[in-house]
Amino acid sequence: MAAIGRFQKGDEIFYAKVVDGELFRLRGDVFGSPSFDRKTTPLKGLRTLTPVAPSKVIAVGLNYADHARETGKALPKEPLFWFKATTSLLADGGKIEVPFAAHRTDFEAELCIVIGRRVRNVTPAAAARYILGYTAAQDITDRTIQNAETQWCRCKSFDTFTPLGPYVETKLDPHGLTIQLFQNGQLRQNSNTSQLVFNCFDLVSFISTNLTLLPGDVILTGTPSGIGPIQSGDRLEVRIQGLAPLVNTVK
Repeated sequence: MAAIGRFQKGDEIFYAKVVDGELFRLRGDVFGSPSFDRKTTPLKGLRTLTPVAPSKVIAVGLNYADHARETGKALPKEPLFWFKATTSLLADGGKIEVPFAAHRTDFEAELCIVIGRRVRNVTPAAAARYILGYTAAQDITDRTIQNAETQWCRCKSFDTFTPLGPYVETKLDPHGLTIQLFQNGQLRQNSNTSQLVFNCFDLVSFISTNLTLLPGDVILTGTPSGIGPIQSGDRLEVRIQGLAPLVNTVK
């Protein structure tokens, strides 16, 4: 496998391998040993969905040192994570809806881990075997609510606050990847996953010691410095080396 997407045509939802803009339908379980059609499926008339439908969306905070500095918070001694509502997921091309116009609401570009196998209590050295692949994400945040509350679930779980996709790249080394966010064509975030405080394998290991991860679950690994407010009409593009860009607009 390489890049895997999830698509909808009418009432039918299916996975497909994406190669140079062409789709090859998947047969079997995407989390097992699937096969793919040899004939391509036309893109016309298809809707691109989030690449997986997870049972859990887990976000990790303060996982880039530069972002911790810009927020004035100390680096955590262990990964800091919380849950985001699955109803906050938004596919590539979808519109981010800001519920409170008077609140500051920020973009946060993130590399996302997609779990491929049920996992509990795995070591960092073995974690890669339980990862299906990686995709791009955003952890949109109502900063006004976040600064007023001690729990971070509400400020990050409004509908459309977790753009995800467009595809899962199954053959990718997550270390040393450029991660960028462009707002209306202007570079706002520019970092590298080598700057992660806890890398992807550390995160899967740590989280799996606390709870069971299931196939399709996603882990947002944190955002680098450069976060900023979004406005209606904005075009936000997350570019991570080796991944298809994730593009969304703001409503």
